[in-house]
Amino acid sequence: MTRIDAKFDELNAAGKKAFVSYVMAGDPDYDTALEVVKGLPGAGVDIIELGLPFTDPMADGPTIQLAGQRALEAGMTLQRTLDLAAEFRKTDDTTPIVLMGYYNPIYNRGVDQFLIDAKAAGIDGLIVVDLPPEEDEELCIPAQAAGLNFIRLATPTTDEKRLPKVLQNTSGFVYYVSVTGITGAAEAQAGDVGPEVARIKASTDLPVIVGFGINTPEKSQAIASVADGAVVGSAIVSQIAAGKSVEDVLAFVKTLADGAHRA
Repeated sequence: MTRIDAKFDELNAAGKKAFVSYVMAGDPDYDTALEVVKGLPGAGVDIIELGLPFTDPMADGPTIQLAGQRALEAGMTLQRTLDLAAEFRKTDDTTPIVLMGYYNPIYNRGVDQFLIDAKAAGIDGLIVVDLPPEEDEELCIPAQAAGLNFIRLATPTTDEKRLPKVLQNTSGFVYYVSVTGITGAAEAQAGDVGPEVARIKASTDLPVIVGFGINTPEKSQAIASVADGAVVGSAIVSQIAAGKSVEDVLAFVKTLADGAHRA
């Protein structure tokens, strides 16, 4: 059982929905990002998605792209991202961390070495958006064997024919992308999301968490009410981009987490 599995067991026992937050590792710099990440659990975050900066983030909108650029310009690398996770683990051994990004940096490190390093750093799961299920032998299967969850994205265009393939080797949870397109592009609507979540849950026992287009406490509550939880990324990253203090960023995150937990 991973920390992710344990967290969902804990939430289920308490009758609560999950709140998942995304931040880019190293945005706007290593020290500030570490301070933000360390403060997330206290702000009500159940699972942390830690973005791995990459030069060509094809699934991300301008907000996340710019966050990645700021992190890269500040000297962030795959190793420093793992270092940040390891530093977080010195004071928090229970909050799950999902590393979210693209395959190229992992491929360059070498899958076997990366999995050893990720596990040692305290990473619990991976979301690698540019590796489809047809490439599961590349990273997904080895990751599961190493004790890491491999989390898949399902989207509004994932039809009945495609869904079983997407779910085949998924573990931890399913990340349902509520809107067609890139991050931060449109607002999620609970009325649209609910039936899609039900469709996915009919095919899997895994929790279904919904992300993309959630930017207010009210939206967080509405989406969490029709799913197993909500993910917020761009709205939080926008606060960091605006130069808000760590305290202000975490206060904003708390409002979103409180919204999801009211669902």
